[in-house]
Amino acid sequence: MHRLDTIELFIKLLSFRSVTPDDDGALTFIRDYLGDFEAEWVNKVNVKNLFLHKKFGDGPHLCFAGHIDVVPPGDGWESDPFVPKFEKGHIYARGAQDMKSGVAAFVQACRDAEAFNGTLSLLLTSDEEGDAKHGTIEVLKYLKEKDFLPDYAIVAEPTCEERFGDAIKIGRRGSINGVIEKIGKQGHAAYPEKALNPIHKVAQVLPHIAGVDLDEGDAFFAPSKFVITDIRAGMEVTNVTPGKLKMMFNVRNNTKTDKAKIEAFVDRHFKDMNYILTLTQSAKPFMTDKDSKIVKTITSAIKDVTGVDTKYSTAGGTSDARFLAEYGVEVVEFGVRNDTIHAPNERTTPEEVEGLKRVFDDVIENF
Repeated sequence: MHRLDTIELFIKLLSFRSVTPDDDGALTFIRDYLGDFEAEWVNKVNVKNLFLHKKFGDGPHLCFAGHIDVVPPGDGWESDPFVPKFEKGHIYARGAQDMKSGVAAFVQACRDAEAFNGTLSLLLTSDEEGDAKHGTIEVLKYLKEKDFLPDYAIVAEPTCEERFGDAIKIGRRGSINGVIEKIGKQGHAAYPEKALNPIHKVAQVLPHIAGVDLDEGDAFFAPSKFVITDIRAGMEVTNVTPGKLKMMFNVRNNTKTDKAKIEAFVDRHFKDMNYILTLTQSAKPFMTDKDSKIVKTITSAIKDVTGVDTKYSTAGGTSDARFLAEYGVEVVEFGVRNDTIHAPNERTTPEEVEGLKRVFDDVIENF
């Protein structure tokens, strides 16, 4: 397949209606575009995953990782979200920032790579914006079985805030979801002494738990905060006190707080009550050492290309970088600005996409 320029490639990728978990043929196109890379499919259920690699030498294995799937466009678009529109210096389409810009940049950088002291690979999934149960994690399981896990990885998620180059992510918080069921005794509102109202009981502890920091954080992580997301009880009538209250919460935890610490926190405030606690961890926190080769190399590349001194961040939600970290891969995230991700009229600029490609060129050249 003939070489496109970076923006032509970007426009092509934006044109695929790849709403999770349907890649709409985008992964096959990328496979064909990188014809001199060895391609392997790791498909699970209705999810397509593509792993491509090319060995240049005997040095380290560097992987570029990302997802081709996007969230549904939703309402409020001023144009077709899958017909890219260029207007006033911006390209509008679903996935423009999250994250077909990143995919276009590293696909082009890998195609243009003429030399590398090791192995270059690309890990692409169509299941990141959904449950992420059959995507990147399945490819990593496969690579571990083959003893072919990468040493280092760059996930090209959009990371920049005010200007291109101003932030990379060297870690991410985890996410722990919790449900507390406070058991009471239903009764008539006119005879509160004959009932046990769980709302009254929980109201007494709310000031001590709502929005409380569970640790002090550190130089890279914000404190882990106890965030209450839902409280419900009763039958929506005024003359019956409820027999049970259900409270839901979320903790975006750093490396200083885990499920055991949350259990102890809840028990400290609910120990004199009849309650049931359920905790599930949807993502674990991770941190790549700021002195890691991958962090230093991409920091230098960003400075070379943009002139910007980038900052190290762990903010935001979760990404597939967490799966790479679990397998011992030293991973960072870097991409374009993220101010319109998942929003109507998502957009980015050609200059940022081309700049991202140049950063990846620099990383490959100087790694």
